[in-house]
Amino acid sequence: HHMTRRDLSLFMPALLGAAAATVEADDKLPSGTYIHEKLVEKTNAQTGNKSRAIFSGTTHTDFPIEIHETDLAPGMMPHPAHHHEHEEMVLLREGILEVTIKGNSSRLTPGSVAYVASNEEHGWKNVGDGRAKYFVIALGRKS
Repeated sequence: HHMTRRDLSLFMPALLGAAAATVEADDKLPSGTYIHEKLVEKTNAQTGNKSRAIFSGTTHTDFPIEIHETDLAPGMMPHPAHHHEHEEMVLLREGILEVTIKGNSSRLTPGSVAYVASNEEHGWKNVGDGRAKYFVIALGRKS
């Protein structure tokens, strides 16, 4: 019997499900708390920018998620504008960030959020007088 596209569409989820089932439950991101003062802070000696990794893992549905905090010096960018497959959210805690997505710029104030869809060119810069502190939540595959 030769396999039709419909047969294949029914077969693929079962195959992918079997592959996902080989991942141990221990590989899932566990519930927990992440106390700011206990997170390791790294400082870039050249730029004065600081960062704290918070967590990285997969949810119960195998969805990759990673979160970190960045503390940018005035006038600094974390890196040049770029794009990637995973989506990102930026949640500004302190300071002022100019966020540019696909050539459109907005000024974020504390409590503001930016969302960047997959493969859209984006970047941000601290345009305030003080440091800008924000969380980045990366959603999805990093490839």
